[in-house]
Amino acid sequence: MNAKKETNVDTFLSPIEQPRGLIMKLAYYFTRRQFGKVLTPLKVHSARLPTAFGLFYQRVGKLDKKLTLPPEMVLLVREQVARVNVCTFCTDIGRSFAIKASMNEARFDALDEYRTSALFTDAERAALDYATELTKDKKVNPDTFARLSRYYSERAICEIVWLVASEHLYNMTNIGLNIHSDLLCDISRRKIRPQGDTRLMEAKASVL
Repeated sequence: MNAKKETNVDTFLSPIEQPRGLIMKLAYYFTRRQFGKVLTPLKVHSARLPTAFGLFYQRVGKLDKKLTLPPEMVLLVREQVARVNVCTFCTDIGRSFAIKASMNEARFDALDEYRTSALFTDAERAALDYATELTKDKKVNPDTFARLSRYYSERAICEIVWLVASEHLYNMTNIGLNIHSDLLCDISRRKIRPQGDTRLMEAKASVL
């Protein structure tokens, strides 16, 4: 894995470590609390724009909570789009959310083989085929859409379109400014591991 190398690649614009304005300072504080560090897109992109732009990105993220698709499916679609676009920041942060939510990481590992892997249902393959084709070709074959329609309602189809479109917003922001992985997966695992070690110790103590 070359994610650690990618974090050493300079962004096209230098990160702003000391932001101006109370709202941006609060944004730095709360992302540091949530993720264990201030996110690079915040320091490189949002800090240079009026606050309304950063708030827009935040609202886009919050809209995922209104989706009817299962949360794991939402992250799988986003992860696939980011993989196709080669946005390492987005694949990293998406995976970190999966880790925090205790989702099945094997399914994220198997995205390369989702068409043949037993970890995916036919419905999920149809959605991932649709997302992949739309991302790569910027158009969709009617047969691909017809197969998607066999498994998903009109509302769910529109949600999948939303996921692909909004993921492109994130991907292009990071790719356009040469922003790479923040190694958020490593931070998430370090936070989870001590809890697991504590549970193990408690289990051992109960046996003894």
